[in-house]
Amino acid sequence: MSMQWRAYHESLPLAREFRISRGAKTHADVIVVEVSQHGATGRGEAVPYARYGESIDQALAQLQRVAPRLTDISMHSDLPQLLEAGAARNALDCALWDLTAKLRHTPVSELIGFTPPRHCLTAQTVSVGPLEQMREEALSLGQAQLIKVKLDPESVVDKIRAIHQVCPTSQFIVDANEGWTLKLLEQVAPQLSSMNVALIEQPLPAHDDELLAHYRGPVPLCADESCHTAATLPSLKNKYQAVNIKLDKTGGLTEAVALYQAAKAQNFSVMVGCMVASSLAMAPAFLLCQGADFVDLDGPILIKQDRPNGFIIENGIMRNPAQLLWGMGSD
Repeated sequence: MSMQWRAYHESLPLAREFRISRGAKTHADVIVVEVSQHGATGRGEAVPYARYGESIDQALAQLQRVAPRLTDISMHSDLPQLLEAGAARNALDCALWDLTAKLRHTPVSELIGFTPPRHCLTAQTVSVGPLEQMREEALSLGQAQLIKVKLDPESVVDKIRAIHQVCPTSQFIVDANEGWTLKLLEQVAPQLSSMNVALIEQPLPAHDDELLAHYRGPVPLCADESCHTAATLPSLKNKYQAVNIKLDKTGGLTEAVALYQAAKAQNFSVMVGCMVASSLAMAPAFLLCQGADFVDLDGPILIKQDRPNGFIIENGIMRNPAQLLWGMGSD
């Protein structure tokens, strides 16, 4: 039986405006791919990201060109030759894994040889905003164990100090989303290190990575926009100490596993991260969390209404529901 497929756009309203250094959004615009064969259907969700020159229309056009050439579930290995790493390949790759699990009646975790966590600690995100607004947003998280704070170049130390005062036992990841300069990083890092900041994520624009070659600061640096696939790791050595693995950058679970294994082998710390999306997009990434140093998969709680059978996230602890919506080896 031939394989059927379809791809479509969904706009998921957010619980509240989400703001980073590059701008704000009120909806998560995602693409969903469905592939079907022998009565089973696999699904994948991804977020085309303008920072990487992607759009919904472009991703759907890529899939329109490629998906009709798919014949069976064994074509995972062919995807890098058909599609560049990015959202379109991610959605298709994850849909193929989900379908494979269902046709073989075997969970994806077993197929890739990973032990999925029964639960994990995920960061919860505070968006960029005025100091008082950020303080109140952090306060609403209670004494969360791990908080990711989105920061532009304005009042960096003052904002972290205010958040640290209301969450004194929390650990923080500061995410600049390429919005800082080396001078600012050098100025603020010593003070951030004294306020439970465990990681600074992508402080400089990716094209300025060489400026970090001689930087040695008190807080480890994590590559996000600078890290896409395993092939990018050599260029990150001696500049970053950690990498953020996002399936929308790797082009799906297949390459994410390769990046995870290569990063561990090269002594990088690993964060498993996400774009703002539903539990359907988080489920493949969740399989990588068992050995991750940091997890940032809070996308579902940023969505106003998650998908049925989505993850349960309470006080930062992320758990599978009784019946997960992806990768479980049954329809």
